[in-house]
Amino acid sequence: MTEQTTPTVPTEPTEPTGPTEPSVQTEPTVPPVPPVPPEPTKPSNPGALLAEAGKKSGLLWIDIPGDRAWPAWHAWLDGTAYVVTGPGEQHLPALPADLAVTFKSKDTGGRLVTVPAHASVLTPDDESWEAATAALKASRLNSPAGDTVARWAAEATVYALIPSGDALEGPGSYSDGSGAAQPVPTTATTANWHPWHLKGRPKWRRGTRR
Repeated sequence: MTEQTTPTVPTEPTEPTGPTEPSVQTEPTVPPVPPVPPEPTKPSNPGALLAEAGKKSGLLWIDIPGDRAWPAWHAWLDGTAYVVTGPGEQHLPALPADLAVTFKSKDTGGRLVTVPAHASVLTPDDESWEAATAALKASRLNSPAGDTVARWAAEATVYALIPSGDALEGPGSYSDGSGAAQPVPTTATTANWHPWHLKGRPKWRRGTRR
């Protein structure tokens, strides 16, 4: 007995569906580039700022590298700030040759411009001694009796601070820091928490310690 095989039926040819459209490729997205902050601008005319600040304000800060900024009264003459330190005068440490000086605004009381400066000791033998000490004497408040300039020549030190180079800070280029500094350590203290009052403290203030 022979097995019967089922004949295979030929399949119909499929019609072509037409040309295939090429796939569209999208360009990779590029993340936006953050804007570059503009570089701080230097004061357009630091010499004019220095002349204005030096003449109108009698106080500056001397920033000593590795130390703190020291306030000092000064006299401004011919593009140079002169300061005096010694017995009976303001206290300043020995100034290095290279430092920075900050001049304040007379209108706001804040920093106006900071410049690098060169410090040198002025002696009575220097040509600028008479003019510098005369300007300092005119700016000195509550000067003691006697020959002030002679006392400076014998006991004090007069420095000439000559600005040099471009401004480190100024309008349009101030640093983000506030410039605040810790108070200088001192042995001074308050003996009592309230001052003495004639006939005692007012009744409405008694027992209101703060």
